[in-house]
Amino acid sequence: MALKKYKLKTHKGAKRRFKVTGTGLIMRTKHNKSHNRRKKSMRIKRQFDRMLPLSSADEKRVRRMIPYGLD
Repeated sequence: MALKKYKLKTHKGAKRRFKVTGTGLIMRTKHNKSHNRRKKSMRIKRQFDRMLPLSSADEKRVRRMIPYGLD
């Protein structure tokens, strides 16, 4: 008799905040995007559109929250 394997649940907040690239790199967005937007320069506002790679210190924690990557 085989033991039953349990499915791992995806953290829904992490699912919305992070993207996994084809090579497996986790990308994140910048904070402060929408608050006090008029005070910020155009250069800073353009930088908010890009996604940045997640730091290696946070990667283990985020991978545990999204065990199957993102579809």
